[in-house]
Amino acid sequence: MGLLDGKAVVITGAGQGLGRAYAEHAARAGASVLVNDVEGELAERVARGILASGGRAVADVGSVADPDYAGVMVGRCVAQLGGLDGLVNNAAVVHHAPPWRDDPERLRAVIEVNVLGSMYCGTAAARAMHAAGRGGVIVNVASGSMLGQEKAAAYSASKGAVASMTASWAVDLAEHGIRVNAICPLAWTKLMREDPKAHQRSGPAATPERIAPLVTYLLSDLSVGITGQLIRFIGETLHIVRQPAVKEPVLRRDRWEVEDIARAFAGELAGALEPPPATRWGR
Repeated sequence: MGLLDGKAVVITGAGQGLGRAYAEHAARAGASVLVNDVEGELAERVARGILASGGRAVADVGSVADPDYAGVMVGRCVAQLGGLDGLVNNAAVVHHAPPWRDDPERLRAVIEVNVLGSMYCGTAAARAMHAAGRGGVIVNVASGSMLGQEKAAAYSASKGAVASMTASWAVDLAEHGIRVNAICPLAWTKLMREDPKAHQRSGPAATPERIAPLVTYLLSDLSVGITGQLIRFIGETLHIVRQPAVKEPVLRRDRWEVEDIARAFAGELAGALEPPPATRWGR
C-alpha cells in the first residue's frame, strides 16, 4: 500500500525541477498525477516516465495564469483520474533586477503566474473539492524570498502573497475538510540557476528529489490536522516559519505627534525592531 493510493493530484509546473520531483515521488506513493506545464514536451516526458514505472499519469499543457485553463485543468483531472484529492501550486517564474531596471512586463508576468496562477488553480481546486464533499489538500509553494530577496522584489512580493493566501484559505476551507499549507523549499533548479547569487544558498547537491518527500507527506493522510502552516525545507533542515503577528509592546496614547513617535522608536520599540532583511533571507 502506498501513502497516496487512490488519490488523484494536480501538480503545476511539473515538467522539470521541483515539480517533476513532486510528481514522480507522488506517483511512486500511489497517486494518479496530472502533470501540468506550459511546455508540452516536458509534461509529456514526465508523464511517460511515470507510466513506464508502473504509475498513472496524464500530461496537461497550459498556463496557470489563464483562469479558464485552470478550471479546465481541474475538470480534466476529475474526468480522467476519477477525482481531485490534492493540488500542488508549484508553477512559478522569477525575475532579477535592481528596482531602477525593473521591466513592467517582467514584473507583471511574475505576479500573473506566481500569485494569480496559484489563486486561479487553488480556487478551481477548492470548488471541485467542495462539490465532491470528500475534503482534499492544497499545497502552495512560497519561498524564503518572502522575507525580502535582493534584486527580486516582484518574486519576493509574489511569495509573500502566496503565504497570505495560504493562511486565508486554511481558515475558509477547514470546516470543509480541505487542508492548505505552503512549503518554502530550496533546491538546485533552473529557476534557482537564474538567481545570480544562487551559489551562495544552494548547489547541485541540493536536488529537488530531497524536497519531494515533504510534499508527499502533506498530500497524504499522515498530515491530517496540519493546516495553515508555512514550512521551510531545504533537504537538511526542516522548520516552521512564523506567521506575521503583532509584536509587543503595543503602545497606546490618546494622541500621537511626530515627537512622540520618534521617542517610541528610540525607546520602547527599539528592542522590537526586526533585523534588516539581508540578515534574514534564505534561512
